[in-house]
Amino acid sequence: FAAPPTQDLEWSDSGLEGSYRFVNKIYRLISAFIEDSKTHTVAKLALDALNKEQKSIRQKTHQALAKIGDDMSRRHSFNTAIASLMELSNALIKFSATDEQSMAVRAESVDIILKTLSPITPHICHYLWHELGNKEAIINEPWPMVDKKALEQDEVQIIVQINGKLRAKLVLDAGMDKLEVETQALNDENVAKFTDGKTVVKVIVVPNKLVNIVVK
Repeated sequence: FAAPPTQDLEWSDSGLEGSYRFVNKIYRLISAFIEDSKTHTVAKLALDALNKEQKSIRQKTHQALAKIGDDMSRRHSFNTAIASLMELSNALIKFSATDEQSMAVRAESVDIILKTLSPITPHICHYLWHELGNKEAIINEPWPMVDKKALEQDEVQIIVQINGKLRAKLVLDAGMDKLEVETQALNDENVAKFTDGKTVVKVIVVPNKLVNIVVK
């Protein structure tokens, strides 16, 4: 929880209290899902039926899973793995929808949280795993697989620069055609303030990242 393996650990009572609060947060998060699952259907995950918020939670879950796997297996940095789990749990606490696909998304996230946390806090994860209705011990479960499609973004933030200076930030569909991105950038209200009355010499579009407009 407290430090990477390459550094000395300085004991801190406040750090211990923080770890205790985190474990309790996980307990409350999983318990809330268990209670909701008693009165709401947990459907099979249907990726094509997910709304924007549900896709966002799946993306955050699989981003965390990818980072945790790398932190544990390659970097042996368990404290940063915990940091990712903390961030993910905070997002899930705010996501309490109970329609069928939301419950399916929550179920997947809960499953991943417990499996990735179990090497660090095995006892509470073992207990909560059985509370979810699983028969086998969590220690016998395989490590979850990252869904690379879940990592793909539907929208991206595009930085718009004019003569090298930041003038706007646009949120556009990922993979949008370069010409359409250029059109969106030039039509932006704030960009227009700096291009009106000037000649656009060149527009450079870096897909999904940047539009650089050169004017004189």
